[in-house]
Amino acid sequence: MARVIEFGAGCDIPIARRRPNASEARGLAYTAEVKAATDPLYPQVKDFVTPMEWPAIAPLVFHINKLKKQRDAVILAHNYMTPDVFALVGDFRGDSLQLAREAAVTDAKVIVQAGVHFMAETSKILSPDKTVLIPDMRAGCSLASSITGEDVRLIRKKYPGLPIVTYVNTTADVKAECDITCTSSNATQVVEHVAEKWGVDRVIMVPDEYLARNVAANTNIRIIAWKGHCEVHEKFTGEDVRQIRDAHPGTIVLAHPECPPDVLEEADFAGSTSALSNHVKESGARKVVLLTECSM
Repeated sequence: MARVIEFGAGCDIPIARRRPNASEARGLAYTAEVKAATDPLYPQVKDFVTPMEWPAIAPLVFHINKLKKQRDAVILAHNYMTPDVFALVGDFRGDSLQLAREAAVTDAKVIVQAGVHFMAETSKILSPDKTVLIPDMRAGCSLASSITGEDVRLIRKKYPGLPIVTYVNTTADVKAECDITCTSSNATQVVEHVAEKWGVDRVIMVPDEYLARNVAANTNIRIIAWKGHCEVHEKFTGEDVRQIRDAHPGTIVLAHPECPPDVLEEADFAGSTSALSNHVKESGARKVVLLTECSM
């Protein structure tokens, strides 16, 4: 049965236990100055960080926020970031579309992308004169790894005359070979727009097969899909949703469009990470299950 984690009294895996004491490793101490500056921030993460763990995290938060001001930097934090990054050091938070829009207009000299590699590439494309940094070059995406620019060129040879829509979860190499980019927020609208513009009734979507299938269910446009999958969202099934409902009657089930179609058929609502977050805030539901990355 799918596991449901109930948050509120503390995360099942406290943040400080998921990684080594980064503050201590960098010689950063929990001084009186650090305590005074970070104590007002603690309530934002008190459900995920215990008072005993806070001194291991607070020095890093303090020095990151201090360094941002010194370097004229802005941190763009994706919704998938852990609460300490998302709430305590992120300057702008949102899904990939929202962060891309912010990258295009920020006045900061340095953009720190708290996300995966393709997001940093997108920020650099939109702000070529900015310095774009990513904290961990190993931060990857199974969807982005599932296709290359050469694959797109082969697709175009096989289906000449058809537009190719790429999901934003792809490398710059893939985006350069495609005709237009979409996000989970606007995928259906982009597909319908490009079909009308090209005067066709078929559109190629890469790389997410499930996003393509879910778009196809909401439009009359015929979709030709690449068989890439998100290694997180592909694990969920419609049976998981049914078991969740049996175990937790009255629970509202929210799913990301990268989930398989049978999941979306069983869910109460599907949308981008920002749409899911907004739905939680606006629904008034007392208990919600999110079928997406666990940090959400």
